[in-house]
Amino acid sequence: MQLHGNTQGLATAETKALERLYRRRVPFDQLTTHELARSLCEVSHRTGRQVGVLVDRQGEVAFVIVGDAAKIMLPDIGRLRAAQGRFRGLRLIHTHLRTEALTRDDLVDLTRLRLDLVAAILVSPEGFPQTIYWAHCVPVQPGSTDEPFRKFGPIPYAKLDCNPAEVLPALEAEFARAARTRAVVAKDGRAILVHVTDKRHKGDAAESLRELRELARTAGVEVVDTVLQVRDQVDPKFVLGKGKLDEVVTRAMQDDVEVLIFDRNLSPAQATAIAGVTDLKVLDRTQLILDIFAQRAESRDGKLQVELAQMKYLLPRLGQKDDALSRLTGGIGGRGPGETKIEIGRRRANDRVSQLEDQLKHLAKQRVERRRRRARRGVPIVAIVGYTNAGKSTLLNALTNSAVLVEDKLFATLDTRSRRIKFPDEREVVITDTVGFIRELPKALFAAFRATFEEAEDADLLLHVVDIADVAHEVHMQTTEALLVDLGLDQMPRLVVYNKADQLIPGHAAAIARSTGAVAVSALDRASLGPLLARINEELFAQHGSDVVGTVEPPAPIEEDDDGRMPWEDAAG
Repeated sequence: MQLHGNTQGLATAETKALERLYRRRVPFDQLTTHELARSLCEVSHRTGRQVGVLVDRQGEVAFVIVGDAAKIMLPDIGRLRAAQGRFRGLRLIHTHLRTEALTRDDLVDLTRLRLDLVAAILVSPEGFPQTIYWAHCVPVQPGSTDEPFRKFGPIPYAKLDCNPAEVLPALEAEFARAARTRAVVAKDGRAILVHVTDKRHKGDAAESLRELRELARTAGVEVVDTVLQVRDQVDPKFVLGKGKLDEVVTRAMQDDVEVLIFDRNLSPAQATAIAGVTDLKVLDRTQLILDIFAQRAESRDGKLQVELAQMKYLLPRLGQKDDALSRLTGGIGGRGPGETKIEIGRRRANDRVSQLEDQLKHLAKQRVERRRRRARRGVPIVAIVGYTNAGKSTLLNALTNSAVLVEDKLFATLDTRSRRIKFPDEREVVITDTVGFIRELPKALFAAFRATFEEAEDADLLLHVVDIADVAHEVHMQTTEALLVDLGLDQMPRLVVYNKADQLIPGHAAAIARSTGAVAVSALDRASLGPLLARINEELFAQHGSDVVGTVEPPAPIEEDDDGRMPWEDAAG
């Protein structure tokens, strides 16, 4: 019979009195019994501490908890019955030594843990039950400012009349109806996005949250709400302040939210601390991006890179007793080949990382050999780079008349795709699409996918595609340029292509392009590609004295094999 909470300094008689609370039984149709209330008040009066019990619906005391004079801290009660529309199946009955009603902590515990109800019994100066307050959760409409609970009291203890057997089933049915009437149910649940920043960087917060919302949409999550907090400095333990985190958890309960997504990379200690105060799944920015990559990787190379990135992310967290890890085993944040490796030991994880790195090195050698053969043929290579969702794959399709997957989502392309196009005089050019960049690309992901950009290293020309219609296009250009420096590609010839020019005032994108030496196009309008094709032709073949073309009509697509070989390359080399 374990006692939970602040048990230090208890006398033997007090400890035995607390242990005897486990023998009490409380019928489901009574909030409490006279015997339990008297016992709680007596031991609370004797110890000078709040004392409480968690009672299940079979009437048994599941936990006995000891607090201090002002509060009580609940133990980890697991995930019993906490399904959608259902409560925990536990009610908290505890004492208050002062004359206060239900506290903020009481109400936060009620909502975040989905307890059946919470009751506080005020102890008289003589140690008897005097007054009682109690509360239960209620469903509220999304976006409503109503409180997600209903409070009762003060009620003289002798006049208490509460039948949980009538109240709770009706409430659960009401919650279930509210959940079923949600207009949109995302395949990976509902989420609240959280962005915390200091005062120096608050100007970037809106754009950062907008991008996080797009990442969540790409991952298949419905975003219910966003939370922005500006602080002098980020809280080292909870990121948010503890009070603000309690508010977020309460809001999550109101809107049937299952996931909290933080717009930063959480340390193992922060993930543990946040998971300790909520039953919600807690994800950070890196986990969200990893999940997207796990969904979209198709080639063997890409899948290995995703698993390697997942393993490197999880390695420092395997030593933590982190309940958040157990929540990664399904749905958003826990997809892909790496999900079955979460519970393995650190030694086996390191072994797996070594195996993945060896396999990727072998594949890298194959890519090097293919590029050598391509170089011997004298085929120029144009690599398309740029921020994610700038329209790179759409441009590849338009230039080569091919059908590479195109979606209005971040990271629609994860695997390198190469297609060819013919210029005048039967000159062939290979055009390669690459993975999009994003700000604060996770280090593990950057390292794992560095091989993806090997095609760009051998390119004769880089096309830096920019979504000119995006309000943050200048930041996106800076991010791409910085990552090109990190990849050692900053000295390569490149041409900036302002895409989505059709979304601006006619002529505006072209004017910007002229002033910067770039080219403005709309990848959805092949008629706008003439100037771009002319510039590519000029950059690649001007040394041969060929005429600059105004328009090049691409032939039918000639696609590479799944392993990245062009059609004229055989496996043997």
